[in-house]
Amino acid sequence: MKFTTDKNRIILIPDSFKGTISATEVCEIMENSVRKFLPNVEITAIPVADGGEGTVEALKLAVGGEIVHVDVKDPLMQNMTSFYGVLPNGSAVIEVAAVVGLPLMKEPAVMDATTYGVGELISDALAKGHTEIIIGLGGSATNDGGAGACSALGIKFFDKDENEFIPVGKTLIDIARIDASGKNPGLNNATIKLMSDINNPLCGERGAAAVFGPQKGATESDVIALDAGLRNFAEIVKRDIGADILDVPGAGAAGGIGGGFYGLLNGKMEMGIDVILDIVKFDELLADTSIVFTGEGKIDSQSLSGKVVIGIAKRAKKQNVPLIAVVGDIGDNMDEAYDYGVTAIMSTNRVAVPFKEAKLRSKSDLALTMDEIMRLLTL
Repeated sequence: MKFTTDKNRIILIPDSFKGTISATEVCEIMENSVRKFLPNVEITAIPVADGGEGTVEALKLAVGGEIVHVDVKDPLMQNMTSFYGVLPNGSAVIEVAAVVGLPLMKEPAVMDATTYGVGELISDALAKGHTEIIIGLGGSATNDGGAGACSALGIKFFDKDENEFIPVGKTLIDIARIDASGKNPGLNNATIKLMSDINNPLCGERGAAAVFGPQKGATESDVIALDAGLRNFAEIVKRDIGADILDVPGAGAAGGIGGGFYGLLNGKMEMGIDVILDIVKFDELLADTSIVFTGEGKIDSQSLSGKVVIGIAKRAKKQNVPLIAVVGDIGDNMDEAYDYGVTAIMSTNRVAVPFKEAKLRSKSDLALTMDEIMRLLTL
């Protein structure tokens, strides 16, 4: 692959540099640098959020659409107003972080938190006739396997005494029977796409509770209880619904929402970046593109599992378009990234200082790094 200006487009498609620069700001900085050296080139900027907070806004900026506000329940069943996006093609986009995100909690309460509000957003979208619902599974404060959301959609959960209840993390272990006969009929004609950038299973040492529970406030004993609850949930789903969710890659996303929606709502698990790239018609854009710039705060071995940079690189490689990843930090042993289609990885860290100091200069360092790259490309 060789950079050429024969094709009059440059694509900027970065993720955020978490904790320092938003994806939109990264695009702006990159575009300013490119314009210095190639003032007449066509630039397509696509800020990326692959399922977590900011997904709806990123897609709205990329392709247009509108925001719909809905009164729902928050993670502790208190009233709140949340939102989802509607794209020009009629798809509804829900980010679970907008209704059950950690920032919505005054203090972590993962044992008691519910996804009920997510189900209310889905119900509203179905009532308005949206038949493709895209759900971003990032940033949740919950660990209820999506059972709360499924309750809001008409699926009933019973304990051993045949009492109906809405499960939360600590009561998943009490589920003895599931009845899906009364689920929202709109689901029968809807496609549910589940966006995630992780492939963790529902349970075990790589499961939802063990890996993500502690950052939601779970103690060591909480993690054990939550994992047991998710395992019981999976067993009842398999027995009563006929869906095996235990080891589905991505089932552990968002406190098990991935698994619950896969089994109870017939959700289709997809890498978040692939959903984004399809929505913005990335493959079509590549046809007349000279080079792609992407980036994120750190590229490491986890990135190779299909996160933003690698997901984009795979597409660019198919059309022989060079791709440069501009990142904050570069992990060890990243040679595999080049096999996936990354042409070069450039770090914005220009001086050896702790992160606390580096983040204060992150924007100017990104701009200077982009300038250096453009100087080389336009020799």
